[in-house]
Amino acid sequence: MCVELLTYADLSARLDISREAARSLARRRRLPRSRSEDGKALVSVDFSELRYTPLPTTRPPGRPDRCSLAKIEAVKIEAFKAEVARLEAVAAGNRADFERERERADRLAVELMQAAAKTAAADAWAARLEDEVALLRTGRQAGGAIAGHAARRLGHLAAAIVEADRAACR
Repeated sequence: MCVELLTYADLSARLDISREAARSLARRRRLPRSRSEDGKALVSVDFSELRYTPLPTTRPPGRPDRCSLAKIEAVKIEAFKAEVARLEAVAAGNRADFERERERADRLAVELMQAAAKTAAADAWAARLEDEVALLRTGRQAGGAIAGHAARRLGHLAAAIVEADRAACR
């Protein structure tokens, strides 16, 4: 019967367990404890009576240990960083497309306003010509001949039509 005085660290090294497990074992077995001169706890252990075999560490199936969890988390973080970088690149591409389409829409809006102005001018010109034609029709004489004033108006109308046609061709 050989009794040894060991610290929890020494006991854990001899039994190949953690310091906390050695401390818990000393409490459960009610091993005598005392303090050393440096303030550390000493445990009186008789290894012939102890007969301690640590239980194998078992994990639930499919559950990794802490080291593996840290590696898995690091891999997930890197995957998330890569995904963020990919999404930022996609967003930059979409932003460029948006800017290009906005410039195109602005150009089309200007062209549409110009076309609307030309259409309004053409409508006004057509209304003026219709008024001229109406005046010429009312200015006819009974025999079907056109009076002098009406003939001048018809000449102006023909000139206006030719001018409008030239303007449309430009």
